[in-house]
Amino acid sequence: MQCPFYLVHALELVFNLPAEKCRVIQTETGGAFGGKEDFPSVIGSHAALLAMKSGHPVKLCYDRAEDMAATTKRHPSRTLHRTAVSKDGKLLAGEIDFAIDGGAYATLSPVVLSRGTIHAPGPYDWPYITVRAKAMATNIPPHGAFRGFGAPQSIFALERHLDRIAKVVGLTPEELRRRNFLSTGDRTATGQLLSDPVDMQHLLTRALEESNYHAKRAEFDRENPTSTTKRGIGFATFFHGAGFTGSGERRLNSLVEIELTPEGLPRILVSSTEFGQGTNTILCQVAAQTLRLPYDQILIAQPDTSHVPNSGPTVASRTAMVVGKLVERAAQSLLATLAPFLSSRTLSEVERGKGSAVSSDATPNYTPENFHQAALDYLAHHGSLKAEARYESPEGIFWDDETYSGEAYPAYAWAVYVAEVAVDTTTYSATVTNFHTVQEVGKVLHPILAAGQIEGGVAQGIGYALYEKCLWVNGHLANNQMTNYIMPTSADIPPIHVTFEEVPSPHGPGGAKGIGELPMDGPAPAILNAIEHATGISFNEIPLLPEDIFERMTRVPDAGTESLNPDIAGPIFSEATA
Repeated sequence: MQCPFYLVHALELVFNLPAEKCRVIQTETGGAFGGKEDFPSVIGSHAALLAMKSGHPVKLCYDRAEDMAATTKRHPSRTLHRTAVSKDGKLLAGEIDFAIDGGAYATLSPVVLSRGTIHAPGPYDWPYITVRAKAMATNIPPHGAFRGFGAPQSIFALERHLDRIAKVVGLTPEELRRRNFLSTGDRTATGQLLSDPVDMQHLLTRALEESNYHAKRAEFDRENPTSTTKRGIGFATFFHGAGFTGSGERRLNSLVEIELTPEGLPRILVSSTEFGQGTNTILCQVAAQTLRLPYDQILIAQPDTSHVPNSGPTVASRTAMVVGKLVERAAQSLLATLAPFLSSRTLSEVERGKGSAVSSDATPNYTPENFHQAALDYLAHHGSLKAEARYESPEGIFWDDETYSGEAYPAYAWAVYVAEVAVDTTTYSATVTNFHTVQEVGKVLHPILAAGQIEGGVAQGIGYALYEKCLWVNGHLANNQMTNYIMPTSADIPPIHVTFEEVPSPHGPGGAKGIGELPMDGPAPAILNAIEHATGISFNEIPLLPEDIFERMTRVPDAGTESLNPDIAGPIFSEATA
Protein backbone atom coordinates (compact mmCIF):
# COMPACT_ATOMS: atom_id res chain seq x y z
CA MET A 1 0.00 0.00 0.00
CA GLN A 2 0.97 3.64 -0.37
CA CYS A 3 -1.12 5.15 2.43
CA PRO A 4 -1.30 3.22 5.73
CA PHE A 5 -3.50 5.82 7.42
CA TYR A 6 -6.01 5.66 4.57
CA LEU A 7 -6.59 2.02 5.51
CA VAL A 8 -6.79 2.94 9.20
CA HIS A 9 -9.61 5.34 8.37
CA ALA A 10 -11.35 2.68 6.27
CA LEU A 11 -11.16 0.18 9.14
CA GLU A 12 -12.61 2.77 11.53
CA LEU A 13 -15.65 3.07 9.27
CA VAL A 14 -16.05 -0.65 8.52
CA PHE A 15 -15.77 -1.79 12.15
CA ASN A 16 -17.02 1.37 13.89
CA LEU A 17 -13.84 1.50 15.95
CA PRO A 18 -11.66 4.36 17.18
CA ALA A 19 -8.37 4.92 15.35
CA GLU A 20 -6.29 3.55 18.23
CA LYS A 21 -8.04 0.17 17.80
CA CYS A 22 -7.00 -0.08 14.14
CA ARG A 23 -3.41 -0.95 13.29
CA VAL A 24 -1.86 -1.19 9.84
CA ILE A 25 1.68 -2.30 9.01
CA GLN A 26 2.94 -1.70 5.47
CA THR A 27 5.20 -4.31 3.92
CA GLU A 28 7.64 -3.17 1.25
CA THR A 29 6.32 -4.16 -2.17
CA GLY A 30 6.98 -3.53 -5.82
CA GLY A 31 5.81 -0.52 -7.84
CA ALA A 32 2.60 1.25 -6.93
CA PHE A 33 2.08 4.32 -9.19
CA GLY A 34 -1.30 5.09 -7.63
CA GLY A 35 -2.61 1.54 -7.87
CA LYS A 36 -1.83 0.99 -4.19
CA GLU A 37 -3.24 4.34 -3.03
CA ASP A 38 -6.96 3.90 -2.40
CA PHE A 39 -7.73 0.30 -3.45
CA PRO A 40 -5.87 -1.33 -0.51
CA SER A 41 -8.66 0.08 1.67
CA VAL A 42 -11.00 -2.36 -0.10
CA ILE A 43 -8.68 -5.37 0.15
CA GLY A 44 -7.62 -4.59 3.71
CA SER A 45 -11.19 -4.13 4.92
CA HIS A 46 -12.28 -7.40 3.31
CA ALA A 47 -9.35 -9.32 4.80
CA ALA A 48 -9.87 -7.85 8.27
CA LEU A 49 -13.61 -8.54 8.18
CA LEU A 50 -13.08 -12.15 7.12
CA ALA A 51 -10.41 -12.60 9.78
CA MET A 52 -12.70 -11.24 12.48
CA LYS A 53 -15.59 -13.47 11.39
CA SER A 54 -13.49 -16.63 10.99
CA GLY A 55 -11.15 -16.14 13.90
CA HIS A 56 -8.17 -17.01 11.69
CA PRO A 57 -5.57 -15.08 9.71
CA VAL A 58 -6.79 -14.29 6.21
CA LYS A 59 -4.79 -13.72 3.03
CA LEU A 60 -6.49 -12.42 -0.10
CA CYS A 61 -4.89 -13.13 -3.46
CA TYR A 62 -6.27 -11.67 -6.70
CA ASP A 63 -5.28 -13.57 -9.80
CA ARG A 64 -4.31 -11.52 -12.84
CA ALA A 65 -7.79 -11.48 -14.38
CA GLU A 66 -9.40 -10.44 -11.08
CA ASP A 67 -6.82 -7.73 -10.56
CA MET A 68 -7.32 -6.37 -14.08
CA ALA A 69 -11.09 -6.52 -13.84
CA ALA A 70 -11.64 -5.06 -10.39
CA THR A 71 -8.90 -2.60 -9.46
CA THR A 72 -8.86 1.03 -10.45
CA LYS A 73 -7.42 2.35 -13.73
CA ARG A 74 -6.55 5.82 -15.01
CA HIS A 75 -9.57 8.05 -15.64
CA PRO A 76 -10.40 8.21 -19.37
CA SER A 77 -10.85 11.81 -20.44
CA ARG A 78 -12.18 14.05 -23.19
CA THR A 79 -10.87 17.58 -23.56
CA LEU A 80 -12.23 20.32 -25.82
CA HIS A 81 -10.11 23.40 -26.57
CA ARG A 82 -11.30 26.68 -28.07
CA THR A 83 -8.55 29.26 -28.33
CA ALA A 84 -8.30 32.84 -29.54
CA VAL A 85 -4.85 33.60 -30.89
CA SER A 86 -3.31 36.63 -32.55
CA LYS A 87 -1.78 36.52 -36.02
CA ASP A 88 1.69 36.64 -34.47
CA GLY A 89 0.99 33.58 -32.31
CA LYS A 90 0.16 35.12 -28.94
CA LEU A 91 -2.47 33.31 -26.91
CA LEU A 92 -5.30 35.78 -26.25
CA ALA A 93 -7.97 33.70 -24.54
CA GLY A 94 -8.95 30.11 -24.09
CA GLU A 95 -11.87 27.91 -23.14
CA ILE A 96 -11.11 24.36 -22.00
CA ASP A 97 -13.75 21.74 -21.26
CA PHE A 98 -12.18 18.84 -19.37
CA ALA A 99 -14.26 15.75 -18.57
CA ILE A 100 -13.19 12.49 -16.96
CA ASP A 101 -14.94 9.14 -16.59
CA GLY A 102 -15.17 8.33 -12.89
CA GLY A 103 -16.86 4.96 -13.17
CA ALA A 104 -19.60 3.73 -10.88
CA TYR A 105 -18.29 5.28 -7.65
CA ALA A 106 -16.51 8.55 -6.95
CA THR A 107 -13.40 7.26 -5.10
CA LEU A 108 -10.65 9.77 -5.93
CA SER A 109 -12.32 11.38 -8.95
CA PRO A 110 -12.80 14.84 -7.35
CA VAL A 111 -9.10 15.27 -6.59
CA VAL A 112 -7.98 13.72 -9.89
CA LEU A 113 -10.27 16.21 -11.61
CA SER A 114 -8.77 19.04 -9.56
CA ARG A 115 -5.18 18.35 -10.60
CA GLY A 116 -6.16 17.81 -14.21
CA THR A 117 -8.03 21.11 -14.21
CA ILE A 118 -5.16 23.13 -12.75
CA HIS A 119 -2.66 21.64 -15.21
CA ALA A 120 -4.93 22.12 -18.23
CA PRO A 121 -3.57 25.62 -19.11
CA GLY A 122 0.02 24.32 -19.00
CA PRO A 123 3.16 26.43 -18.52
CA TYR A 124 1.80 29.26 -20.66
CA ASP A 125 0.67 32.85 -20.13
CA TRP A 126 -3.06 33.19 -20.77
CA PRO A 127 -4.48 36.74 -20.57
CA TYR A 128 -7.94 35.16 -20.27
CA ILE A 129 -8.68 31.52 -19.56
CA THR A 130 -11.74 29.52 -18.53
CA VAL A 131 -11.50 25.84 -17.58
CA ARG A 132 -14.71 23.90 -17.02
CA ALA A 133 -14.27 20.45 -15.55
CA LYS A 134 -16.51 17.57 -14.56
CA ALA A 135 -16.28 13.94 -13.55
CA MET A 136 -18.96 11.65 -14.94
CA ALA A 137 -20.56 8.59 -13.34
CA THR A 138 -20.69 5.58 -15.69
CA ASN A 139 -21.51 1.88 -15.45
CA ILE A 140 -17.94 0.56 -15.22
CA PRO A 141 -15.67 -0.13 -12.23
CA PRO A 142 -14.46 3.08 -10.58
CA HIS A 143 -11.32 4.74 -11.83
CA GLY A 144 -8.68 5.95 -9.40
CA ALA A 145 -5.15 7.15 -8.90
CA PHE A 146 -2.49 6.59 -11.54
CA ARG A 147 0.84 8.37 -11.87
CA GLY A 148 0.17 11.96 -12.91
CA PHE A 149 -3.31 11.98 -11.36
CA GLY A 150 -5.28 13.78 -14.09
CA ALA A 151 -2.44 15.97 -15.37
CA PRO A 152 -1.33 13.62 -18.19
CA GLN A 153 -4.84 13.72 -19.64
CA SER A 154 -5.22 17.49 -19.77
CA ILE A 155 -1.57 18.13 -20.73
CA PHE A 156 -1.89 15.70 -23.64
CA ALA A 157 -4.80 17.67 -25.05
CA LEU A 158 -3.09 21.02 -24.61
CA GLU A 159 0.19 20.02 -26.26
CA ARG A 160 -1.59 18.51 -29.25
CA HIS A 161 -3.73 21.64 -29.52
CA LEU A 162 -0.69 23.95 -29.49
CA ASP A 163 0.87 22.10 -32.42
CA ARG A 164 -2.37 22.67 -34.29
CA ILE A 165 -2.35 26.38 -33.45
CA ALA A 166 1.23 26.63 -34.69
CA LYS A 167 0.19 25.17 -38.05
CA VAL A 168 -2.76 27.54 -38.35
CA VAL A 169 -0.75 30.71 -37.68
CA GLY A 170 2.25 29.59 -39.70
CA LEU A 171 4.77 29.23 -36.87
CA THR A 172 6.93 26.31 -35.87
CA PRO A 173 5.80 24.46 -32.71
CA GLU A 174 8.96 25.78 -31.07
CA GLU A 175 8.35 29.44 -31.87
CA LEU A 176 4.70 29.33 -30.80
CA ARG A 177 5.64 28.06 -27.38
CA ARG A 178 8.50 30.52 -26.98
CA ARG A 179 6.07 33.40 -27.51
CA ASN A 180 3.77 32.18 -24.74
CA PHE A 181 5.90 30.60 -21.99
CA LEU A 182 5.42 31.59 -18.38
CA SER A 183 8.55 33.00 -16.79
CA THR A 184 9.72 34.28 -13.42
CA GLY A 185 7.37 36.95 -12.10
CA ASP A 186 4.39 35.84 -14.20
CA ARG A 187 1.17 34.43 -12.77
CA THR A 188 -0.35 31.05 -13.52
CA ALA A 189 -3.97 30.55 -14.50
CA THR A 190 -4.91 30.34 -10.79
CA GLY A 191 -3.17 33.64 -10.07
CA GLN A 192 -0.08 32.15 -8.45
CA LEU A 193 2.97 34.40 -8.64
CA LEU A 194 6.00 32.50 -9.92
CA SER A 195 8.57 33.93 -7.55
CA ASP A 196 11.02 31.03 -7.88
CA PRO A 197 13.20 31.04 -11.03
CA VAL A 198 11.45 29.67 -14.14
CA ASP A 199 13.28 29.42 -17.46
CA MET A 200 11.34 27.32 -19.96
CA GLN A 201 13.15 29.09 -22.80
CA HIS A 202 16.45 27.60 -21.67
CA LEU A 203 14.95 24.15 -21.09
CA LEU A 204 13.52 24.14 -24.60
CA THR A 205 16.80 25.31 -26.13
CA ARG A 206 18.74 22.63 -24.30
CA ALA A 207 16.26 19.86 -25.16
CA LEU A 208 16.33 20.73 -28.85
CA GLU A 209 20.12 20.85 -28.84
CA GLU A 210 20.50 17.58 -26.90
CA SER A 211 18.16 15.80 -29.32
CA ASN A 212 19.56 17.45 -32.49
CA TYR A 213 15.94 18.33 -33.17
CA HIS A 214 16.30 20.76 -36.08
CA ALA A 215 18.75 18.62 -38.08
CA LYS A 216 16.66 15.47 -37.59
CA ARG A 217 13.45 17.23 -38.53
CA ALA A 218 15.06 18.37 -41.79
CA GLU A 219 16.51 14.91 -42.40
CA PHE A 220 13.16 13.19 -41.90
CA ASP A 221 11.44 15.71 -44.20
CA ARG A 222 13.92 14.80 -46.97
CA GLU A 223 13.67 11.03 -46.53
CA ASN A 224 9.98 10.44 -45.79
CA PRO A 225 8.57 10.99 -49.32
CA THR A 226 10.52 7.99 -50.69
CA SER A 227 10.50 5.71 -47.64
CA THR A 228 7.91 3.16 -46.50
CA THR A 229 8.92 3.90 -42.93
CA LYS A 230 7.95 7.46 -42.04
CA ARG A 231 10.03 9.06 -39.32
CA GLY A 232 9.16 12.06 -37.22
CA ILE A 233 10.28 14.11 -34.24
CA GLY A 234 8.12 16.08 -31.83
CA PHE A 235 8.25 17.59 -28.39
CA ALA A 236 6.08 18.61 -25.46
CA THR A 237 6.65 21.35 -22.88
CA PHE A 238 4.92 21.02 -19.53
CA PHE A 239 5.02 21.38 -15.76
CA HIS A 240 3.84 19.43 -12.74
CA GLY A 241 2.95 20.71 -9.27
CA ALA A 242 4.64 19.02 -6.32
CA GLY A 243 2.62 18.22 -3.23
CA PHE A 244 -1.10 18.03 -2.52
CA THR A 245 -3.23 20.41 -4.55
CA GLY A 246 -4.35 23.68 -2.99
CA SER A 247 -4.98 23.52 0.75
CA GLY A 248 -4.38 19.75 0.84
CA GLU A 249 -1.02 19.90 2.63
CA ARG A 250 -2.42 22.31 5.20
CA ARG A 251 -5.31 19.94 5.93
CA LEU A 252 -3.01 16.91 6.11
CA ASN A 253 -0.98 18.65 8.82
CA SER A 254 1.75 16.02 8.39
CA LEU A 255 4.02 15.05 11.28
CA VAL A 256 7.51 13.53 11.16
CA GLU A 257 9.57 12.30 14.11
CA ILE A 258 13.15 11.16 14.65
CA GLU A 259 13.94 9.18 17.76
CA LEU A 260 17.16 7.92 19.28
CA THR A 261 17.47 4.18 19.64
CA PRO A 262 18.98 2.78 22.88
CA GLU A 263 22.22 2.42 20.91
CA GLY A 264 22.23 6.16 20.18
CA LEU A 265 21.31 5.93 16.49
CA PRO A 266 18.70 8.18 14.88
CA ARG A 267 15.59 6.43 13.56
CA ILE A 268 13.14 8.17 11.24
CA LEU A 269 9.45 7.72 12.01
CA VAL A 270 7.18 8.41 9.04
CA SER A 271 4.16 6.81 7.40
CA SER A 272 5.73 7.33 3.97
CA THR A 273 6.08 3.96 2.30
CA GLU A 274 8.79 2.31 0.25
CA PHE A 275 7.60 0.50 -2.87
CA GLY A 276 10.71 0.59 -5.00
CA GLN A 277 10.83 4.31 -5.74
CA GLY A 278 13.47 5.10 -3.10
CA THR A 279 11.59 6.65 -0.15
CA ASN A 280 13.77 4.98 2.48
CA THR A 281 16.95 5.92 0.64
CA ILE A 282 16.05 9.58 0.15
CA LEU A 283 14.71 10.23 3.64
CA CYS A 284 17.72 8.55 5.27
CA GLN A 285 19.99 10.52 2.97
CA VAL A 286 18.35 13.80 4.03
CA ALA A 287 18.74 12.92 7.71
CA ALA A 288 22.34 11.82 7.21
CA GLN A 289 23.28 15.04 5.44
CA THR A 290 21.55 17.20 8.03
CA LEU A 291 23.09 15.36 10.99
CA ARG A 292 26.44 15.00 9.16
CA LEU A 293 26.45 11.27 9.81
CA PRO A 294 27.28 8.33 7.54
CA TYR A 295 24.25 7.09 5.66
CA ASP A 296 24.46 3.64 7.23
CA GLN A 297 24.04 5.11 10.72
CA ILE A 298 20.50 6.32 9.91
CA LEU A 299 17.61 3.94 10.58
CA ILE A 300 14.04 4.18 9.33
CA ALA A 301 11.11 2.44 11.01
CA GLN A 302 8.70 0.20 9.17
CA PRO A 303 5.43 2.10 8.62
CA ASP A 304 3.41 0.75 11.55
CA THR A 305 0.53 3.08 12.40
CA SER A 306 0.79 2.17 16.08
CA HIS A 307 4.33 3.58 16.16
CA VAL A 308 4.85 6.13 13.37
CA PRO A 309 3.02 9.47 13.06
CA ASN A 310 0.82 10.37 10.13
CA SER A 311 3.19 12.06 7.70
CA GLY A 312 0.63 11.83 4.93
CA PRO A 313 0.22 9.46 1.98
CA THR A 314 3.04 8.52 -0.39
CA VAL A 315 1.52 10.25 -3.39
CA ALA A 316 1.43 13.57 -5.27
CA SER A 317 5.18 13.97 -5.82
CA ARG A 318 5.33 15.04 -2.18
CA THR A 319 7.60 12.57 -0.40
CA ALA A 320 11.03 14.02 -1.17
CA MET A 321 9.91 17.65 -1.06
CA VAL A 322 7.32 17.82 1.71
CA VAL A 323 8.18 14.86 3.95
CA GLY A 324 11.89 15.25 3.19
CA LYS A 325 11.73 18.86 4.37
CA LEU A 326 10.06 17.72 7.60
CA VAL A 327 12.80 15.12 8.09
CA GLU A 328 15.37 17.85 7.59
CA ARG A 329 13.66 20.07 10.18
CA ALA A 330 13.28 17.20 12.67
CA ALA A 331 16.97 16.36 12.26
CA GLN A 332 17.89 19.99 12.89
CA SER A 333 15.73 19.94 16.03
CA LEU A 334 17.41 16.73 17.19
CA LEU A 335 20.83 18.26 16.66
CA ALA A 336 19.83 21.40 18.57
CA THR A 337 18.65 19.31 21.52
CA LEU A 338 21.94 17.42 21.56
CA ALA A 339 24.02 20.57 21.12
CA PRO A 340 24.99 20.96 24.79
CA PHE A 341 26.23 17.39 24.83
CA LEU A 342 28.22 17.97 21.65
CA SER A 343 30.02 21.01 23.04
CA SER A 344 33.46 21.01 24.58
CA ARG A 345 31.96 21.83 27.95
CA THR A 346 31.73 19.13 30.53
CA LEU A 347 28.44 17.45 31.35
CA SER A 348 28.59 18.84 34.89
CA GLU A 349 28.61 22.38 33.50
CA VAL A 350 25.47 21.64 31.52
CA GLU A 351 23.80 20.14 34.59
CA ARG A 352 24.64 23.24 36.65
CA GLY A 353 22.54 25.25 34.22
CA LYS A 354 25.18 27.42 32.60
CA GLY A 355 22.91 27.95 29.59
CA SER A 356 21.83 25.69 26.80
CA ALA A 357 23.14 27.93 24.04
CA VAL A 358 26.23 26.67 22.31
CA SER A 359 28.85 29.12 21.12
CA SER A 360 29.86 29.16 17.47
CA ASP A 361 33.07 27.31 18.25
CA ALA A 362 31.52 24.85 20.67
CA THR A 363 31.62 21.94 18.21
CA PRO A 364 34.65 22.66 16.04
CA ASN A 365 35.60 18.99 15.81
CA TYR A 366 32.14 17.51 15.36
CA THR A 367 32.38 13.90 14.18
CA PRO A 368 29.98 10.94 13.99
CA GLU A 369 31.73 9.58 17.09
CA ASN A 370 30.94 12.81 18.93
CA PHE A 371 27.28 12.52 17.91
CA HIS A 372 27.12 8.92 19.04
CA GLN A 373 28.62 9.75 22.43
CA ALA A 374 26.39 12.79 22.89
CA ALA A 375 23.34 10.67 22.09
CA LEU A 376 24.33 8.07 24.68
CA ASP A 377 25.02 10.79 27.25
CA TYR A 378 21.63 12.36 26.62
CA LEU A 379 19.83 9.01 26.90
CA ALA A 380 21.69 8.24 30.13
CA HIS A 381 20.34 11.42 31.71
CA HIS A 382 16.91 11.74 30.06
CA GLY A 383 15.92 8.22 29.07
CA SER A 384 14.69 8.98 25.55
CA LEU A 385 14.72 11.62 22.86
CA LYS A 386 12.25 12.19 20.06
CA ALA A 387 12.36 15.28 17.85
CA GLU A 388 9.45 16.21 15.61
CA ALA A 389 8.47 18.57 12.82
CA ARG A 390 4.93 19.37 11.71
CA TYR A 391 3.99 20.82 8.35
CA GLU A 392 3.70 24.58 8.23
CA SER A 393 2.41 26.28 5.11
CA PRO A 394 5.29 28.26 3.59
CA GLU A 395 5.02 32.02 3.71
CA GLY A 396 3.13 33.38 0.74
CA ILE A 397 1.46 30.04 -0.04
CA PHE A 398 -2.33 30.17 0.30
CA TRP A 399 -5.15 28.53 -1.63
CA ASP A 400 -8.78 29.67 -1.64
CA ASP A 401 -11.05 26.65 -2.06
CA GLU A 402 -14.09 28.84 -2.69
CA THR A 403 -12.67 30.83 -5.61
CA TYR A 404 -10.25 28.10 -6.70
CA SER A 405 -7.43 30.58 -6.85
CA GLY A 406 -4.03 31.17 -5.30
CA GLU A 407 -0.94 29.04 -4.87
CA ALA A 408 -2.02 25.66 -6.19
CA TYR A 409 1.35 24.07 -5.30
CA PRO A 410 4.37 25.29 -3.34
CA ALA A 411 6.62 24.46 -6.28
CA TYR A 412 6.49 23.16 -9.83
CA ALA A 413 8.83 20.95 -11.82
CA TRP A 414 9.33 22.04 -15.44
CA ALA A 415 10.28 19.90 -18.44
CA VAL A 416 10.70 19.50 -22.19
CA TYR A 417 10.56 16.02 -23.74
CA VAL A 418 11.53 15.18 -27.33
CA ALA A 419 10.40 11.95 -29.03
CA GLU A 420 11.54 10.34 -32.27
CA VAL A 421 9.19 7.85 -33.93
CA ALA A 422 9.04 5.51 -36.89
CA VAL A 423 5.70 4.63 -38.52
CA ASP A 424 5.71 1.49 -40.67
CA THR A 425 3.27 2.02 -43.54
CA THR A 426 3.08 -1.74 -44.12
CA THR A 427 2.03 -2.76 -40.61
CA TYR A 428 0.82 0.73 -39.55
CA SER A 429 2.58 0.36 -36.23
CA ALA A 430 4.32 3.29 -34.56
CA THR A 431 7.54 2.79 -32.62
CA VAL A 432 9.44 5.24 -30.44
CA THR A 433 13.07 5.08 -31.56
CA ASN A 434 14.74 7.71 -29.37
CA PHE A 435 13.74 9.89 -26.45
CA HIS A 436 15.34 12.94 -24.79
CA THR A 437 14.20 14.47 -21.51
CA VAL A 438 15.29 17.75 -19.94
CA GLN A 439 13.75 18.69 -16.60
CA GLU A 440 14.21 21.12 -13.76
CA VAL A 441 13.26 19.45 -10.47
CA GLY A 442 15.25 21.58 -8.04
CA LYS A 443 18.29 19.98 -6.46
CA VAL A 444 18.71 16.36 -7.52
CA LEU A 445 19.22 14.46 -4.27
CA HIS A 446 20.13 11.10 -5.76
CA PRO A 447 21.09 11.17 -9.46
CA ILE A 448 20.65 7.43 -10.04
CA LEU A 449 17.21 7.23 -8.42
CA ALA A 450 16.14 10.46 -10.14
CA ALA A 451 17.18 9.18 -13.56
CA GLY A 452 15.36 5.93 -12.82
CA GLN A 453 12.17 7.86 -12.07
CA ILE A 454 12.40 9.61 -15.43
CA GLU A 455 13.21 6.45 -17.40
CA GLY A 456 10.39 4.50 -15.76
CA GLY A 457 7.92 7.33 -16.29
CA VAL A 458 8.82 7.57 -19.97
CA ALA A 459 8.38 3.80 -20.35
CA GLN A 460 4.92 4.05 -18.79
CA GLY A 461 4.14 7.06 -20.97
CA ILE A 462 4.99 5.05 -24.09
CA GLY A 463 2.52 2.39 -22.98
CA TYR A 464 -0.08 5.10 -22.35
CA ALA A 465 0.47 6.57 -25.82
CA LEU A 466 0.73 3.49 -28.04
CA TYR A 467 -0.24 0.23 -26.37
CA GLU A 468 -2.42 0.04 -23.26
CA LYS A 469 -6.08 0.24 -24.17
CA CYS A 470 -8.90 -0.80 -21.84
CA LEU A 471 -11.88 -2.22 -23.72
CA TRP A 472 -15.11 -1.90 -21.75
CA VAL A 473 -18.09 -4.01 -22.84
CA ASN A 474 -21.36 -3.81 -20.88
CA GLY A 475 -19.55 -2.49 -17.84
CA HIS A 476 -16.83 -5.13 -17.85
CA LEU A 477 -13.20 -5.04 -18.93
CA ALA A 478 -13.12 -7.25 -22.00
CA ASN A 479 -9.33 -7.55 -22.24
CA ASN A 480 -8.43 -8.44 -18.66
CA GLN A 481 -5.57 -10.78 -19.54
CA MET A 482 -1.95 -10.18 -20.42
CA THR A 483 -2.60 -11.87 -23.79
CA ASN A 484 -4.99 -9.15 -24.96
CA TYR A 485 -4.02 -6.17 -22.82
CA ILE A 486 -0.81 -5.12 -24.55
CA MET A 487 1.98 -3.51 -22.55
CA PRO A 488 5.35 -2.36 -23.85
CA THR A 489 8.26 -4.67 -23.15
CA SER A 490 11.95 -3.82 -22.98
CA ALA A 491 12.05 -4.34 -26.76
CA ASP A 492 9.59 -1.46 -27.20
CA ILE A 493 11.52 1.05 -25.08
CA PRO A 494 14.03 3.26 -26.93
CA PRO A 495 17.24 4.79 -25.54
CA ILE A 496 16.11 7.38 -22.97
CA HIS A 497 18.49 10.29 -22.44
CA VAL A 498 17.97 12.05 -19.09
CA THR A 499 19.22 15.57 -18.38
CA PHE A 500 18.61 17.63 -15.26
CA GLU A 501 18.80 21.37 -14.77
CA GLU A 502 19.27 22.15 -11.08
CA VAL A 503 17.60 25.25 -9.64
CA PRO A 504 17.32 24.70 -5.85
CA SER A 505 13.92 25.42 -4.33
CA PRO A 506 13.36 26.70 -0.78
CA HIS A 507 10.47 24.28 -0.34
CA GLY A 508 12.40 20.99 -0.27
CA PRO A 509 15.38 19.53 1.58
CA GLY A 510 18.60 20.78 0.06
CA GLY A 511 16.53 22.52 -2.61
CA ALA A 512 14.74 19.41 -3.98
CA LYS A 513 11.30 19.43 -5.60
CA GLY A 514 8.92 16.63 -6.58
CA ILE A 515 9.82 14.38 -9.50
CA GLY A 516 7.79 11.15 -9.46
CA GLU A 517 4.81 12.13 -11.62
CA LEU A 518 6.48 14.59 -13.98
CA PRO A 519 7.79 12.00 -16.49
CA MET A 520 4.29 10.60 -17.03
CA ASP A 521 3.01 13.92 -18.40
CA GLY A 522 5.20 14.52 -21.43
CA PRO A 523 5.73 11.31 -23.43
CA ALA A 524 2.25 10.89 -24.96
CA PRO A 525 1.93 14.37 -26.50
CA ALA A 526 5.57 14.37 -27.63
CA ILE A 527 5.05 11.00 -29.34
CA LEU A 528 1.85 12.03 -31.11
CA ASN A 529 3.38 15.35 -32.16
CA ALA A 530 6.20 13.28 -33.70
CA ILE A 531 3.73 10.93 -35.41
CA GLU A 532 1.99 13.92 -36.98
CA HIS A 533 5.35 15.11 -38.28
CA ALA A 534 6.02 11.64 -39.72
CA THR A 535 2.63 11.10 -41.34
CA GLY A 536 1.17 14.56 -41.85
CA ILE A 537 -1.97 13.37 -40.04
CA SER A 538 -3.22 14.86 -36.77
CA PHE A 539 -4.11 12.15 -34.24
CA ASN A 540 -5.78 13.32 -31.03
CA GLU A 541 -6.66 10.08 -29.28
CA ILE A 542 -4.54 7.68 -27.25
CA PRO A 543 -3.62 4.92 -27.09
CA LEU A 544 -2.91 5.18 -30.81
CA LEU A 545 -3.03 1.60 -32.08
CA PRO A 546 -2.00 0.31 -35.53
CA GLU A 547 -5.65 -0.04 -36.56
CA ASP A 548 -6.22 3.64 -35.73
CA ILE A 549 -3.26 4.68 -37.89
CA PHE A 550 -4.44 2.37 -40.70
CA GLU A 551 -7.94 3.85 -40.63
CA ARG A 552 -6.67 7.43 -40.93
CA MET A 553 -3.85 6.78 -43.42
CA THR A 554 -6.15 4.96 -45.83
CA ARG A 555 -9.03 7.43 -45.51
CA VAL A 556 -9.75 9.90 -48.33
CA PRO A 557 -8.42 13.30 -47.14
CA ASP A 558 -10.96 15.89 -46.12
CA ALA A 559 -10.69 19.61 -45.47
CA GLY A 560 -8.99 20.36 -42.21
CA THR A 561 -6.37 22.46 -40.56
CA GLU A 562 -4.11 22.35 -43.59
CA SER A 563 -6.57 24.42 -45.67
CA LEU A 564 -6.77 27.29 -43.18
CA ASN A 565 -5.30 30.64 -44.20
CA PRO A 566 -2.17 31.28 -42.09
CA ASP A 567 -2.76 35.03 -42.37
CA ILE A 568 -5.98 34.76 -40.43
CA ALA A 569 -6.16 34.02 -36.76
CA GLY A 570 -9.21 33.49 -34.63
CA PRO A 571 -10.95 30.71 -32.71
CA ILE A 572 -9.14 27.39 -33.11
CA PHE A 573 -10.87 24.21 -31.97
CA SER A 574 -9.46 20.82 -30.92
CA GLU A 575 -10.82 17.72 -29.23
CA ALA A 576 -8.62 15.10 -27.59
CA THR A 577 -9.28 11.89 -25.69
CA ALA A 578 -6.82 10.18 -23.39
